[in-house]
Amino acid sequence: MAFALALYVFSWTAFLIPNEITAGGVTGMSSILNYAFGIPISLSYLAINAVLLIAGTIIMGKGFGFKTIFCVLVSSLYFEIFPHIPWTSDIDDNLINSIIGGAMSATGIALVFTQGGSTGGIDIIALVINKYKEVSPGKVFMTADFLIISSILFLPDKSLQDLVYGYVVTVAFSYTVDYILTGNKQSVQMLIITSKYEEIADKLCYELDKGVTAINSIGWYKKSNSMIIMVVTRKDKMYEVMGAVKEVDPHAFLTVSTVMGVYGEGFEQVKAGTKKAK
Repeated sequence: MAFALALYVFSWTAFLIPNEITAGGVTGMSSILNYAFGIPISLSYLAINAVLLIAGTIIMGKGFGFKTIFCVLVSSLYFEIFPHIPWTSDIDDNLINSIIGGAMSATGIALVFTQGGSTGGIDIIALVINKYKEVSPGKVFMTADFLIISSILFLPDKSLQDLVYGYVVTVAFSYTVDYILTGNKQSVQMLIITSKYEEIADKLCYELDKGVTAINSIGWYKKSNSMIIMVVTRKDKMYEVMGAVKEVDPHAFLTVSTVMGVYGEGFEQVKAGTKKAK
């Protein structure tokens, strides 16, 4: 988590803050206060997170609170130290700085998430919502960040161009967070059309331990009855299934499509509860 936090803070002190690019979250709020009133980012970052941390600890548990306290304190320390590092981005195009800064900060945040921690602020809100609802952290970040970034227009020396750069950071941040956190959970649905459906179904079911569904079908050209094998698997296991199919029938016809969500045994569990009728 210490390394991930260093990556997160460095993205701000090297790419975003030197170019006065505003992003979302508590760090974005702190940067706006810094641009407007000169308040040190480390102080406002710590103060805002202190309030949100109390609520997050109550909902997520003491373990969450301990790790988040660690992350907030370490991040505040980094925000004091890193501005004194002489190197900052020498890229003149703020669009590129926005993309690099957003993607790098998202990588740091996502790595913290994988360890059960949080840098506070919007992270706490995202984790609390994700605990009870099937809402991706990226969407929570994007919604909250758009509101925070829009407040930069209240500063006299900022323009619509600065607002656009902030939105670019948010889009890059949200996409990267979702890609890192859910990339290994993406699933595909495979339809296998073959005359050797029994052999392939047995191989997938008993050797690869895959759930297999056989669907009645008719080959319209020959008017012959057959079966279509349907398999849902993680994306990183797709080529394992394809290899097993081709091993049995090199001429099998396969279609692969990405599915938005898979719920049930072996996959995700539905988090939304059902309302009881009065």
